[in-house]
Amino acid sequence: MDAVKELLAAVHRLTAQRMSAPVCGTAGHAAGHVCLVPSARIAFPDLQEAISSRFGEPRSLVTGGTVDPAASVRTGLPLLTPFGERVVEMRAWACGDRWVGCGTTHDDGDVRPVVLVAEREDPAAGLGRPASWVDGIVAVTGWETTRVRTVDWAAVEARLGTPLPGDYKRLVEIFGRPGAFDDHLQLQFPDAHVESMDIVRDTERLGEWVRTHGSRLRDPYPVYPAPGGVLKWAGTEQADGFYWLTGDPDPDKWPVLAQEDTPGSWIRFDGTTAEFIYHMLTDPGHPFSTARWYDVHWYQDYGHPVLP
Repeated sequence: MDAVKELLAAVHRLTAQRMSAPVCGTAGHAAGHVCLVPSARIAFPDLQEAISSRFGEPRSLVTGGTVDPAASVRTGLPLLTPFGERVVEMRAWACGDRWVGCGTTHDDGDVRPVVLVAEREDPAAGLGRPASWVDGIVAVTGWETTRVRTVDWAAVEARLGTPLPGDYKRLVEIFGRPGAFDDHLQLQFPDAHVESMDIVRDTERLGEWVRTHGSRLRDPYPVYPAPGGVLKWAGTEQADGFYWLTGDPDPDKWPVLAQEDTPGSWIRFDGTTAEFIYHMLTDPGHPFSTARWYDVHWYQDYGHPVLP
């Protein structure tokens, strides 16, 4: 195993859920994190790329020695605490109840790479009932809403041939581009770089496949654009699919249908898209719950740009 892979394996171990509080072995460092000191021969960009390949797009906390003025406990500030003003670069990734950091620091006149894993507070701790299900998802994931995306929904809906649920559209605008809630549920987006993550192109592909080849995987439901057909809006790497049942003329009343990769394995949820995701994140009794695995939740940005 080369040095980068070995370091990444150590990060994986330290981000395992429900572990005891991390304690750093570096002299003078307080508890609450663990420093992993990579070889000075490993370039910072290579470290960042390796961690991004597992944890998605990072947030820049420090660039060229300048701290992001918006940096806070909610965005990764604990990653800077062990080093004070010695930080030159620092990137942050959220993963459950841990922050993963990768950067460079001044060390006896040299600039050296550093990787660390620190405790991450629950961003939803102490919060009451959210004003809306979308607001609840933002709260429990600790997502920053400063990069809201503008989408030409009229063009998207014209191409699909149907209006879409309002809370789904708000989620797309807030979370910006493809990614996964709790490294599990992958929301489909308009203009995604990858076809399977693009709600328009994937819907067109599936509709054409069913038209030309037929499919029994979605029985007893027809597949959109058939009247009242199922329209996919999310999936998982385990081949679970999440759909709307499109029979009602009001898309905000469409129920959610979830299916494992097995014919006839449908589970119906009579609630909105955002309500489904919120309960998935927070309710251990939800049939697709991630709350059984994680006490603290996040959204992993895959870093794939959307198509122009």
